[in-house]
Amino acid sequence: MKFNFPHKQSPGNGRRPSWRDYQTQLKRGRGGRTDRHRLLIRGGILAAAVLVVLWMIVHKPAVPPPPTGTPRPAQAAVGTTSGPLLSKADVQDLLADRPLSDLVAKRFDVRWGDQKLSIEPSIDETLQHYLHERLYERTSRYIAIVVMEAASGRILALVGYDQRDPAGNPCLDPHFPAASIFKIVTAGAAMEHCNLSSRSTLTYNGAKHTLYKSQLKDINNRYTHKTTLAASFAESVNPVFGKLGSHCLGQQALEQYAAAFGFNRAIPFELPVPPSQAPVTDDAYQWAEVASGFNRQTVISPLHGALLAAVVPNAGMLLEPTIVDRITGPQGRVLYRSGPKQEARAVTPETALELERLMRETVSRGTARKIFRNRAKDRVLSQLVIGGKTGSIDNKTHDARYDWFVGFARHTASQTAIAVSVVVAHEKYIGRRAGEYARLAIQEYFRPRIAAARKSS
Repeated sequence: MKFNFPHKQSPGNGRRPSWRDYQTQLKRGRGGRTDRHRLLIRGGILAAAVLVVLWMIVHKPAVPPPPTGTPRPAQAAVGTTSGPLLSKADVQDLLADRPLSDLVAKRFDVRWGDQKLSIEPSIDETLQHYLHERLYERTSRYIAIVVMEAASGRILALVGYDQRDPAGNPCLDPHFPAASIFKIVTAGAAMEHCNLSSRSTLTYNGAKHTLYKSQLKDINNRYTHKTTLAASFAESVNPVFGKLGSHCLGQQALEQYAAAFGFNRAIPFELPVPPSQAPVTDDAYQWAEVASGFNRQTVISPLHGALLAAVVPNAGMLLEPTIVDRITGPQGRVLYRSGPKQEARAVTPETALELERLMRETVSRGTARKIFRNRAKDRVLSQLVIGGKTGSIDNKTHDARYDWFVGFARHTASQTAIAVSVVVAHEKYIGRRAGEYARLAIQEYFRPRIAAARKSS
């Protein structure tokens, strides 16, 4: 094929130029004019852009900065008018300086910049008032009662008494020794890590409520007691749980299950709650102390105690607690709405069912049996499945004794369930025990619901 070139000049060798040579000559012929033209166009565009930016800066409307310390809207609302929602962390910032007494009211307002926000707590006012009126303060240094809807994590009551701070409420205080309620964690860990069940046979030597190093030896003689995991849990036998900690679980499993049950990490809540602590060292005897709750270094808040108990009716799931149902802004726009949220799985559903057997055994034949005696004749308690765990330990100076009850109650007909956590620091004399407050809370919560169910049927 032949090409007809417009330029017939020949290169130095007298031959017709190639196609590449022709294109090179063509670019050189036009290059000057083209480059200058492009530079002029680009310069004009750049100057126009600069003028537009300057105009926008000069005419930008003034927007006042958000007030210091106020929460930042985090995401678009779902199911409401489009706009920002507050995250749980934002709500925590918003309520950090509010007295806890505000949150046990029906509804209250707060200022957020130049806006008024309306807070609707989850507290059941009737239950809150009932329990507050029954506090026996005369012989107690601290009393803390937490009642929570098991399925949703909604806090229904947050009743507290602090002898040294009349305005205080110790329900969120994470400095109470957990004592034997940590056996809930140990039992769950032993069933999964050591392949035990509620019926597994275990042995121990010596007294039930001591924990000497000699009791951790795996010996079998005529003084050896045989028991089951369910019975040792119900009777709170320290040597059994000490041996589980030192011989079966060890440091890694104890740390793993403590974290799964919410220890050593922050609890997601609308109010600041410092983490409960369960330090585990590399010492085998310390593993026994942690596993049995025979120490003062494992500490927990009463709020966290309710979460431990709720693991059972929630098939092994650890919930996020909530005390705020809703926050609305101007024109009633919903900025925050709580809802059931499962934080993580603590144990499997099968293990949770076994834990229920252990906790029901505690109420029927264990350390809580006196508190719930004659419940079969009670019009309310007879309609419920109740399980729990008790615990007790002196403080470091031995002038106060911490008394725990954490547990759950479930209505057999409706399957409605609550979790209850109570701690009382008794002084010289013992007044009303933690289990008694728990019984009162369970009766008061279910009484009107059972009565309404009878009427409707």
